[in-house]
Amino acid sequence: MKIGIVCYPTFGGSGVVATELGSWMARHGCEVHFITYSQPVRLDMLQGNIFYHEVNVHDYPLFQYQPYELALSSKMVDTVVREKLDLLHVHYAIPHAYAAYMAKQILADRGIHIPVVTTLHGTDITLVGRNPSYSPAVTFSIEHSDAVTAVSESLRRETIDLFEIKRPIQVIPNFVEMERYGQPDAALRAHLAASDQKVVVHVSNFRKVKRIGDVVEIFARVHAQVRCKLVMVGDGPEREPAENRVRELGLEKDVVFLGKMVEVEQILVQADLFLLPSEMESFGLAALEAMAAGVPVVASQAGGICEVVQNGTTCLTAPVGDVAAMAEQSIRILTDPALAARFAAAARLRASEFAIENVAKQYYDVYLPLVEAAQERMHGKKVR
Repeated sequence: MKIGIVCYPTFGGSGVVATELGSWMARHGCEVHFITYSQPVRLDMLQGNIFYHEVNVHDYPLFQYQPYELALSSKMVDTVVREKLDLLHVHYAIPHAYAAYMAKQILADRGIHIPVVTTLHGTDITLVGRNPSYSPAVTFSIEHSDAVTAVSESLRRETIDLFEIKRPIQVIPNFVEMERYGQPDAALRAHLAASDQKVVVHVSNFRKVKRIGDVVEIFARVHAQVRCKLVMVGDGPEREPAENRVRELGLEKDVVFLGKMVEVEQILVQADLFLLPSEMESFGLAALEAMAAGVPVVASQAGGICEVVQNGTTCLTAPVGDVAAMAEQSIRILTDPALAARFAAAARLRASEFAIENVAKQYYDVYLPLVEAAQERMHGKKVR
């Protein structure tokens, strides 16, 4: 099967999931073509069956905003025709599913029927989709996809509630590659913190919805009672305010901002605790990755997080914004080695339920009937 994948190539969860899904498909015999404006950060171009097609948007003075959707649609058409793709899998309704619909219509005029699978990841619904300027396009894109998936039941329900969606939406969760999460590295651990310090980690895109300020305030309360260090991985608009607050609290020596990292698992396996106090999470991929590393989690009760973690077993949760409760929960885990060990073991066991080999097969089961139907329509033959 020849699959075209359209995604954001950045460090966000949707781009990581799309890239790793494509890589898994390529390892299992599919030919996978990534179509986006730059090479995805986790894409290994040396892996077999992987191809990358860059979308170039030319700068014309006539346009105040350059028409990326048109360039993307044209690149999809060109790639489908040249590479004889069987299916397009687009991650994010806007602009990717919208552009895919345009490409599909152009191809249909040429007698080429290409199925489109749209995966909803969250902010395309919870942020962009709520904007009246975009909601008609979001609804149209979802309704005119051949199949639609959402990464959590919470997101599926929210999509149906926000938009007048009549077609079914299948829940296929995010996943992890368990083998990426090995043993802690003693040298790296020593570089991050002293031997008597606990390591607390947060990973995100540092947007307001992640409540980065809460991460700092939780850590400040924990730091007052437990020798520990906070490692912040990622970058975004809330980083500078967080750095300022750290300085106000006098915690500069015990808070490290590492910026964006490709191999975040190297940091996660060193951690004693992971913090995720988000205001909104459609799934909580960062929490799942921490669990795969065998790290206990303290998180908010936001969106799809509770579909991933198991409160009282792999994680302790509290209402969004309850800094005091999350700080108390963090102290409890960090000061009780037996509890921390139980949580760590349970976290890794729970994460294994989301192993990529289990989830990727669900996507293939979505692809196959769509591709077979399109091929029979055009040529009267099936593709495996």
